[in-house]
Amino acid sequence: MALTLTDREIARLILESKLLPNGYESRMQLTPKRGHSEREVDIVGASGDNFRLILRQSLFNILDFSVILAYRLPRSNELFRLRRYNGRSHEHTNSIERQTFYEFHIHQATERYQEIGAREDAYAVPTDRFADLSGAVECMVVDCNFDRPPQIQRKLL
Repeated sequence: MALTLTDREIARLILESKLLPNGYESRMQLTPKRGHSEREVDIVGASGDNFRLILRQSLFNILDFSVILAYRLPRSNELFRLRRYNGRSHEHTNSIERQTFYEFHIHQATERYQEIGAREDAYAVPTDRFADLSGAVECMVVDCNFDRPPQIQRKLL
């Protein structure tokens, strides 16, 4: 990835309001692929930035899942992973801190991991805030400033 985003730019993108589309629940239904199910939903932020929400779930291991918030780099088809909420299906090591754990965890894009040539979201922190794909989606909605569409109120007859 040629472009490096600073921690300040990453924080701005995370804090940008992102309106989930009407009927987003049905648009997030996973479809089977080879060995896993997945779904991608494109979202435009309040400032006009383009994001993609990516959901993946293994067909064989319920603890093997990812919920990814990616930013589409301007004038490019390249995606920059801002956050990734992972299941407890593998060991993770933060190479700079030399910290290894086997827990549910949240990957965060950082400037310093980009500077050493690692993936932008190579840094992760363990969490007990979710234990399944649905819980990881809820955490991302809260953490990454997603807004749900207003509920349509129906008239009582």
